[in-house]
Amino acid sequence: MALNIEQIVADLKESTILELNDLVKAIEEEFGVTAAAPVAAAGAGESSAAEQTEFTVELTSAGDSKIKVIKAVREATGLGLKEAKGLVDGAPAAIKENVSKEEAETLKEALEAAGASVEVK
Repeated sequence: MALNIEQIVADLKESTILELNDLVKAIEEEFGVTAAAPVAAAGAGESSAAEQTEFTVELTSAGDSKIKVIKAVREATGLGLKEAKGLVDGAPAAIKENVSKEEAETLKEALEAAGASVEVK
């Protein structure tokens, strides 16, 4: 017996939510499976976040001392005045990506000392 996939899909489209729910329950009982999403996948994502080794420093706001923040961005990145100003004006913007935790924290402290709001991701 060959399945007619198109007919099955057409029948599913015409079914109500209650009918589909009954279908899922019947399949679960007949084959001993579950349609629930695995909970272990969420736990695995959390543990990999704890092991993060590379960070992105993102400028969220220049604050009141925009000129000081531009200078701090120039020092940290080696960009020219125009490029650094563009980054600061375009906040939120990533200042440095894929840096170590120590470098990210140092950069965050320097930018916050200049008056900026910074987030490390």
